[in-house]
Amino acid sequence: MDEPLIELEGVRLSLGDGAARTDILKGVSLRLMPGESAALLGPSGSGKSSLLAVSAGLERASAGRAILLGRDTGALDEDALARLRGRGVGIVLQAFHLLPTMTALENVAVPLELAGAIDARARAIQELEAVGLGHRLDHYPAQLSGGEQQRVAIARATAPRPQLLLADEPTGNLDAATGELIIDLLFDRAAAAGAGLLVITHDPAIAERAGRTFRMVDGRVAE
Repeated sequence: MDEPLIELEGVRLSLGDGAARTDILKGVSLRLMPGESAALLGPSGSGKSSLLAVSAGLERASAGRAILLGRDTGALDEDALARLRGRGVGIVLQAFHLLPTMTALENVAVPLELAGAIDARARAIQELEAVGLGHRLDHYPAQLSGGEQQRVAIARATAPRPQLLLADEPTGNLDAATGELIIDLLFDRAAAAGAGLLVITHDPAIAERAGRTFRMVDGRVAE
């Protein structure tokens, strides 16, 4: 795939109407190519998470054009967007969003099964072993540390073999040492999969790992 994984052109995002209208993204343009890693830096409230949401088709742009894996997200309905993400996008968030009633293995395997993968269990085991959790397959989230839960989340994101990984403050709930290990793992797993990676962060040390850095201030972005 030679076309961009993400291509935003003059994207605006506004919420509310009239006097209550708030402009969150103010003409953002950004491009991420296959195999490329990029970090988006900026303070809280600058619009970083909103940019990720628009990039992933989780939020509709108010104006401009948002292309995801070659498809114009504005032209797709919610079901088509969900299928597009399911096939080609892995997402890792600050909150781990693991299902508490499922084991680590089930948290990774069940989404694969729902997507129709015939080798879901084997692939889930492989991904959990790759993030160092081969010995914790049958443990529930409450039995895992924060770092281990985020490793399960990374395995879940990479198991479908996506073209694109999106991470929003993936170390925000972790201590510094654990966070550093998670970032190493995130970049390593993206590279192993040949996936593009966009990391949303406020930490310059994380941004230094990326091939490109964008800085966001007050709804605008510059490389």
